[in-house]
Amino acid sequence: MSDMNVVIVGHVDHGKSTIIGRLMADTHSLPQGKIENIREKCKRQSKVFEYAYLLDALKDEQSQGITIDTARCFFKTDKRNYLIMDAPGHVEFLKNMVTGASSADAALLVIDAAEGVQENSNRHGYLLSLLGVKQIIVLINKMDLVNYSQNVFDSIVKEYGDYLSNIEVAPITYIPVSGAMGDNIVKMSENMPWYLGMNILNIMDSLDEPTRPLNKPFRMPVQDIYKFTANNDSRRIIAGTVLTGSVEDGDTVCFFPSGKRSKIKSIESYNRDSNRVEAGYVCGLTLHDEMYMQRGELAFLENEQKPICAKSIRAKIFWLGQNSLISGKKYIIKIGHAKVNVLLSGIDRSIDASSLEEKQNICKLHKNHIGECKFFLERPIAFDLDILETSRFVLVDDYEICGGGLILSAYDDESKSELEQIQLRNQKWIYGDITIDNRIKRYGHSPKLILVTGDKDAQRKQLAKEIEKQLFESGYFTYYLGMGNLLHSVGANVQREDYIKCFSETAYIFLSAGLILVVSAANISFQEIGEIKQHLNGYELTSIYMGNYDHAESVYDMIFSEGSSSAQDAELALKKMNYNINFGR
Repeated sequence: MSDMNVVIVGHVDHGKSTIIGRLMADTHSLPQGKIENIREKCKRQSKVFEYAYLLDALKDEQSQGITIDTARCFFKTDKRNYLIMDAPGHVEFLKNMVTGASSADAALLVIDAAEGVQENSNRHGYLLSLLGVKQIIVLINKMDLVNYSQNVFDSIVKEYGDYLSNIEVAPITYIPVSGAMGDNIVKMSENMPWYLGMNILNIMDSLDEPTRPLNKPFRMPVQDIYKFTANNDSRRIIAGTVLTGSVEDGDTVCFFPSGKRSKIKSIESYNRDSNRVEAGYVCGLTLHDEMYMQRGELAFLENEQKPICAKSIRAKIFWLGQNSLISGKKYIIKIGHAKVNVLLSGIDRSIDASSLEEKQNICKLHKNHIGECKFFLERPIAFDLDILETSRFVLVDDYEICGGGLILSAYDDESKSELEQIQLRNQKWIYGDITIDNRIKRYGHSPKLILVTGDKDAQRKQLAKEIEKQLFESGYFTYYLGMGNLLHSVGANVQREDYIKCFSETAYIFLSAGLILVVSAANISFQEIGEIKQHLNGYELTSIYMGNYDHAESVYDMIFSEGSSSAQDAELALKKMNYNINFGR
């Protein structure tokens, strides 16, 4: 028995939930008494029974008659086990559909025969294409409402087929169905003798077996790092879900973007004893070498294909936000478990997903449009162009997911040689016997870089020194470093890019020693903050801007105005960073 994930999409009220409810009922996949229970509930509420109620379990969904979130249900045939994901149809729920379709091997796309092709029908088709779903079956539903007319069916097939051909999507077939009456769901319909194809169940069983991720190179995004201290347990477990491939004890595993590597000491997994783990399983890796690791790294095997690391990417975006995607604005990209600030540096092309109208070289991408965009990231991310599981991402604007996309390529990445040098540093770094965990336990706090920047004449140094003073007096291990001190120690004529690199590597040493480093530096830009973070290799950085700057909130973590009290500003900043400065430690 093989497994297959199928997502069902379509415009609101076109009958997705009804079709799946009917499919579940007619394949006898429901718990005993479930249908009778729903019929009785509808009777008590004076409502007409609908098969959609079998799927729409949430109370507010039944009252509104729409599917709000992605529901999941299971059924099986003699050939396969199926997971069906019922995705929302409203435009404002499209971002939920991204989650539903992202793991789909195939899709059922539903169109109401009476209403015909809607804008959302087109958007859903484009989004499925963008997400890489190749096997698409189009269902023309509610044929009973048009008297099972072949002319209506043929007209919709022609209209929608023309649209899909323009976006280079070729559906497997079109099936006329009635979810309410059960026509062509599990059994062939006597009401449409003119239709000579297969019913839904037969066509699903005829779909090609999906390419299993087990055959791809090993990829595991690092979700978290767990450390244990009870009963002298010193394990440091790197946890995550294996997306593709497999890994065994003794394999040499590498991590990008950092470039760190080590041999696997053991594979830990819940209620499972194995020295090998493969795609689909959650696991934890312990390594022979003690190393500092951060959430969002991408694990791969040394002897397999390497992921790409880049700070500049081209991507195809499906934008869902109420506010337009604007060139030059800062957003957050979430890819795997990495979360990185990005600047939209350009929109090469815009496509209206409904009408397919195109525009070139624009500065805004409007809601429900697709764009081919360029992004500059604050720090590098790791991905594969040929492994969709690692190249899909979402964009966050003002704390809300507003778009999803697929990386198309890396471009003109000037930081490539610098990244390779950092990776080499991490591989060659010789660690002492005192680990960063030992230092955190001894000092009572984690290392951090607190970067105070702003205009040249701003009171940056006063604020930075006050932060150091309050930390020190509260028992923290801290040090203040003026950027001018470093500049004069390495030579006043050093180019700025080398000066930033020298500072970043110096900061890395301070943080590796477990200290809280407080730095004052003039006019550190978004790009330079990204370069510094790249060198820090996962150690935390908090940026504080002192002065007046219109776009400061989109670049820095905190902003303080000129003329305020340095002592009060320092106290407020430290409270925001959750430092206890009221009591001695």
